[in-house]
Amino acid sequence: MSLRIASWNVNSIRVRIDHLGKVVERYQPDLLCLQETKAADPVFPTEPLVDWGYKYQALSGAVGAPGVAILSRQPFVEVIARDWCGRQDHRHVEVKLENGMWIDNYYVPAGGDVPDAAKNPKFAHKLQFLAEVAAHYRGSVTAKNGPAVLGKRLLVGDLNVAPLQTDVWSHKALKNTITHTETEIAALNKVFSAFEGIDVMRKFIPAEEPLFTWWSYRSKDWTINNRGRRLDHAWATPALAPHCTALTVAAETRSWNRPSDHIPVLVDLDMS
Repeated sequence: MSLRIASWNVNSIRVRIDHLGKVVERYQPDLLCLQETKAADPVFPTEPLVDWGYKYQALSGAVGAPGVAILSRQPFVEVIARDWCGRQDHRHVEVKLENGMWIDNYYVPAGGDVPDAAKNPKFAHKLQFLAEVAAHYRGSVTAKNGPAVLGKRLLVGDLNVAPLQTDVWSHKALKNTITHTETEIAALNKVFSAFEGIDVMRKFIPAEEPLFTWWSYRSKDWTINNRGRRLDHAWATPALAPHCTALTVAAETRSWNRPSDHIPVLVDLDMS
């Protein structure tokens, strides 16, 4: 059985619903993992997604919360929405499919502008969030969400960290900028190690090559200076990694009218 899973920070599902429709028409993903939906569950635009075939919907959103969602053409066996750092800010949802595969969808806090946890509560929140996720996957009995059972699992989402030098347009210019600081990279790497992850995107695009999924709205023409960062990720556990067969980075969406500042990432899997 083949699966195509799309992950995208849509930066408001209601603003970007037509864009999402174009992505669905063009790429026909079996599952959509969305971040920063900015929609409480009662106002989430479920009807057009049902019309497009996504009648199975795992939503986690509330007024004033970032919000995440997983929308599927296949049934869910289980749905879990976890809270982190003692906050109900709707940054995670996971589902189990009938084939036994789990999918985790995350929106990690951005962290503000000052990369100092003592001076910046938003940065402290980001580091705490990543530490709790790492403990969860490490199987720590002290993990606030309990230990995870990994198995065949795909982790996707806007993780708001660009770990490699080739994940940013300039390592030298950004090494003290939030998303690319040593502190954040170390925190993300602890999650990656606990997840026992395979970086699916870098499985298909070598680590020596630049790879970006986000471009600031401040840039008048993102295609000219190409000052991007790879903030969106897809990781597979060792049991799932051999099933990953292809990657698509849909950069054309960044040039659409009123775009998200992120672009979709799609992973193909052969589960036979």
